[in-house]
Amino acid sequence: MHPAFRFCFVLFVMVFCTFHSLLATPPSHETWDALLKKHVSATGKVNYKGIKAEKSKLEEYLKILSTNVPEDSWSKAEQMAFWINAYNAFTIKLIVDSYPIASITNLHAGKPWDQKWIKIGSKTYSLNNIENDILRPQFKDARIHFAVNCAAKSCPPLLNAAWTAANLNANLDAQAKKFINNPAFNKLSEKKAEVSKIFDWYAADFGKLIDFLNKYATNKVSAKAKVSYLEYDWGLNE
Repeated sequence: MHPAFRFCFVLFVMVFCTFHSLLATPPSHETWDALLKKHVSATGKVNYKGIKAEKSKLEEYLKILSTNVPEDSWSKAEQMAFWINAYNAFTIKLIVDSYPIASITNLHAGKPWDQKWIKIGSKTYSLNNIENDILRPQFKDARIHFAVNCAAKSCPPLLNAAWTAANLNANLDAQAKKFINNPAFNKLSEKKAEVSKIFDWYAADFGKLIDFLNKYATNKVSAKAKVSYLEYDWGLNE
């Protein structure tokens, strides 16, 4: 290869890699953050009517997600925040498109999580794909269950802020602590633990349940405590 050609080729590769790196920067979640702060209460109650009135902003954010596929060059926290936001934002879209509605289970014959309609890059996902094929196996963090929101009253409350790499770990801990200690979701005492069905459905993620609960619980639970699961309320979280 002629030296001049080699130099041009190397220069081209360097410019291309730099350009690609810039394109691969994680997207901003500011639009989503603003919607959440405006329409979701501190306790996770969602004003779907308000979001529906600003549906164009939600769709603008979803388009940003759809055209910014997570790259290997992103940090683990950036990727995880992206997929949590995607799960929550597309769930909101699902509800808003059919609002008013009493429950997410009224959609798609009671199986809205299996519907493949979420386009990100060249692939089409279901909500279950995002949670069970990406978030759970790739990140292996049980706190994910307190971050994704299924639009139901018994689901861990929706955070009224967008997830970012910067706030990820602190918010995962905070959401876990709030959910576990909230008697509306879990009733804990030394001898008895009446807990959310989430701990039953995803038991494999939590390991020894009592040990996991006690990492966050104000009222510590005995290793010999009786564990039972509370009925799940699928009513809309509004």
